[in-house]
Amino acid sequence: MGPIGVFDSGYGGLTILSDFRKRLPEYDYLYLGDNARAPYGTRSFDVVYEFTLQAVNELFDRGCELVILACNTASAKALRTIQQNDLPNIDPKKRVLGVIRPSAEIIGQFSKTNNIGVLATPGTVSSDSYPVEIKKFSPQCNVFQHACPLWVTLIESNEHLSHAGKEFILKDVEALMAMKKDIDTIVLGCTHYPVLKGYIESLLPEGVNVVSQGSIVTDSLADYLLRHPWIDSKCTKNGTVSFLTSESTAEFNLNASKYIEGIVNSTHISL
Repeated sequence: MGPIGVFDSGYGGLTILSDFRKRLPEYDYLYLGDNARAPYGTRSFDVVYEFTLQAVNELFDRGCELVILACNTASAKALRTIQQNDLPNIDPKKRVLGVIRPSAEIIGQFSKTNNIGVLATPGTVSSDSYPVEIKKFSPQCNVFQHACPLWVTLIESNEHLSHAGKEFILKDVEALMAMKKDIDTIVLGCTHYPVLKGYIESLLPEGVNVVSQGSIVTDSLADYLLRHPWIDSKCTKNGTVSFLTSESTAEFNLNASKYIEGIVNSTHISL
């Protein structure tokens, strides 16, 4: 038995962890941020897979039976390979889940025009994971993607609050909306992006839904644990949360407070 592992390349996964703790507070969580090697969004498939597998193994070694990839890039570039090729050899009873499929399953329900936009990292966009997955559940929907290569760096450096940072964000939002004027639903396809949700909404016409993943992924996790009681029984329930980072713990503790409530005391690890 052990905590639920939550992995992200940096801080964005903390937005998912925050929702987990609000909805499922009884569980124990172990968060791992690979901050020293972030961001993942511009890295190759092979590198993202290698880094993600290292992180997953670290969480397994620390007792996690279930790991959530709270990172769209890792979910897009590494999840399927880890599930199909690595888990059978590591331990076929352990589980690794991602954040793209839960969002894709229901996002079609939000759109009246059947035109959905996706704002994400270059890695997630180039994988075509969102169009492929959304088409499985909502074949009537058209999906338009735009890559935002600077957003994660802007957020983690607090430059998203500056005039120049806001100009970059504005241009990316305008580029997406120029693809199809009838887009009425936009998925924030990176777990960092909820920090920008209010500003993005202010740039859009009235009636356009901006959907962040936290509550969707949390609902999916709750449903998964209900449908898989044998996994649920392996998750410890003491209401605790611990943090690991591959970067400076002082820097992580300070920056994590932007994304999650409470005092953060992290432990440094090497991956």
